[in-house]
Amino acid sequence: MIDPERLAAFALMTAVTSIVPGVSMLFVMGQTIRRGWRAGMAALWGLQLGYLLWWLLAALGLGALAKAFPVAFYLLAIGGALFLAWLGIAGIRHAGEGADEVTDQASLTTHCFRHGAFVAIGNPKSLVYIVALLPPFVDQAEAVLPQIGLLMVVATPFDMLIGALYVIAGQRLARVMASPESRRRIDRAAGVIYIMIATGILADILWGWS
Repeated sequence: MIDPERLAAFALMTAVTSIVPGVSMLFVMGQTIRRGWRAGMAALWGLQLGYLLWWLLAALGLGALAKAFPVAFYLLAIGGALFLAWLGIAGIRHAGEGADEVTDQASLTTHCFRHGAFVAIGNPKSLVYIVALLPPFVDQAEAVLPQIGLLMVVATPFDMLIGALYVIAGQRLARVMASPESRRRIDRAAGVIYIMIATGILADILWGWS
């Protein structure tokens, strides 16, 4: 089992990586600003579902899988980048429209939950986290599965807590940008950021592939 010092170091690393605004937390905040706190929380829970897939892959030996099937991981990263670009384009197109075409609360929650899962699965940061940051905290001489499970139990509450803070921040921003013009500007800026991130990811993938 993981010793307490290593577990504490992992908790600190997880907290830092969650606080730094990445694609996932920006998505949670954006959903909160655009559709309200319930949508933000649904997106956050969707992220956790997507992360669960990555944790399962880590338990199965993600590093070996990545070496055995590199094309699959490239395609997954490309799909994630294209999904982010699509979110950015949709954000620009529907800037200032509020809760867009999804008006039923249950449908809206499902919509945001599903998109949150897609963002987590397609986010290359998740792959880097599992492949590069996780292995130093796992003792290969011991059973890997229980260690991965323990790390997941430690990491998930941190991510949920930080995500909840982003939801709160999104609520406050939504109140500040009450005017339609302010909302349009924020939506467009968020859309541009998503597109820029997607472009950077695609460029990095294609550069590494060449």
